[in-house]
Amino acid sequence: MSKRAFIFPGQGAQVVGMGAGFAEVFLDRANKVLGFDLKKVCLEGPEEELKRTEITQPAIFAVSVAAFHQLTTDLCAVAGHSLGEYSALYAAGAISFEDGVRILNLRGKFMQEAVPIGAGAMMAVLGLSGEKVKECCSNAGGAVSPANFNSPGQVVISGERSAVVTAAKLCKDAGAKRIIPLQVSAPFHCSLMQPAQDKLAKEMEKIEIRDAKIPVVANVTADYVTSASQIKELLIKQVTAPVLWEDSIRKMISDGVGEFIEVGPGKVLSGLLKKIDKNVIIKAYTEVLNET
Repeated sequence: MSKRAFIFPGQGAQVVGMGAGFAEVFLDRANKVLGFDLKKVCLEGPEEELKRTEITQPAIFAVSVAAFHQLTTDLCAVAGHSLGEYSALYAAGAISFEDGVRILNLRGKFMQEAVPIGAGAMMAVLGLSGEKVKECCSNAGGAVSPANFNSPGQVVISGERSAVVTAAKLCKDAGAKRIIPLQVSAPFHCSLMQPAQDKLAKEMEKIEIRDAKIPVVANVTADYVTSASQIKELLIKQVTAPVLWEDSIRKMISDGVGEFIEVGPGKVLSGLLKKIDKNVIIKAYTEVLNET
């Protein structure tokens, strides 16, 4: 039997009504931490409110944690995309639910405050290698860089709006098949997030991070991490560093993982996995529940 790993989604997986019927207890716990009604926004909307970064991040975390607690299957590793790394760390026993909710709410606020609305942008570049995208960003003459290496031929770029537009044009000229502007409220995982990273570093001193009981593949390194001190360091760096998602998945596959379970709302990560390796088994957590 092949090894199993859990993967946890990030921003963009949210949908009004997610968690209905199984996440209410965790959303109630989140409400106590946050001092506002996350449960109501998560289950009833409005959608625009749920899309606010400081709401989205703790909401996806709470629903992903609730989904995780429905599962009893053995696993050998965990990973999460951007904010999903916090869900993975919870699953690995490295952070508490309350600390995760609180820090993600603050992380969302800090990221939103780092750049004036409209000053930044993110675009997905399809059909161009990661190295070529990096080169185009370097030649754009502004603050723009790859933010997510999601799958072969899918790299997201992030930074100052004008620099992102220039880099996207260079990517198109270099042979990119499509450029898709992303509907995001801030340019995540780039140097413009440095003020958010600095604020998060201070808040990280206030929460307890424990050694992980299960290896966690970190976004920043695409390698395993278990020590508390390294987990903290990488979570801070993650705010400005690109998400090495394709490399993270390949790392687990090379170590014998043949089955991935997407734990949380949506199927964004399942779609990316199919592009990374067609031979691995990919399931939503609901499919695993139906097996038992």
